[in-house]
Amino acid sequence: MQYYQYPSKVTENTEGVFIISFRDIPEAFTQTRDKNKIYAEALYCLIDALSIYLDTGEKIPEASAPRKGEILISLPPSVIAKIMLLNTMAETKVRPVDLAKKMNVKPQEVTRILNVKQSTKIDTISEALKVLGKKLTLYLA
Repeated sequence: MQYYQYPSKVTENTEGVFIISFRDIPEAFTQTRDKNKIYAEALYCLIDALSIYLDTGEKIPEASAPRKGEILISLPPSVIAKIMLLNTMAETKVRPVDLAKKMNVKPQEVTRILNVKQSTKIDTISEALKVLGKKLTLYLA
């Protein structure tokens, strides 16, 4: 099962800057001088990098197991649902315009649904997955 927790490497350089990188998402790297903001900066950076995949329609890589010294960055449920939708679209070779037709909505609506920086009702994402033959199921842990 994919939990969407991406391992991140944090290293401090000689100038007191914390460098944050993700081996599963090489496009994601950032830095901060504030040790207390490492997690927040890493999360923002990761979501920003994932938007590149959403924009290009590429399947988002799964998170690998963490290695010694790495920290896990957990994605918010809304972003996870959008990743599941995007990956389903990539696997089934359904373009956003095709999904819009299947959902009977304008293509701009699908563009908004796929935008990880924009809020989308979980029911809308669930409906999009449903027309692609998938069922979104939530679990409480």
